[in-house]
Amino acid sequence: MRRQSESLLLLPLLPIFLAGMFPMLLIGLLGFFGLALFGVLLICAGLACGNEAHDTFQHDVVVHGYARGPERAAQASSMHEATRLALQVEAMGLILIIAAVIGFLYAG
Repeated sequence: MRRQSESLLLLPLLPIFLAGMFPMLLIGLLGFFGLALFGVLLICAGLACGNEAHDTFQHDVVVHGYARGPERAAQASSMHEATRLALQVEAMGLILIIAAVIGFLYAG
């Protein structure tokens, strides 16, 4: 029996790669403005992640009722962990924006 090549598994992902390649290339070609744009996108992703964590916690409380102590603590811990990750992503976005502004002022 002949084995099929694993590279054929990547063929369906080729259109996604080609569609995503141009915006990333454009961000790189924009220079400091592209870096600031990427920072804004990171901040938006962090805000969405934090909102999703709170939404999931509130959904569990509304749909399943107020859980017992250990289960509620696990849900709250999961929400706090996701919120901390979202804050770190937002901070990285802010750092990228600051770096872009400093780079633009220093190079200009």
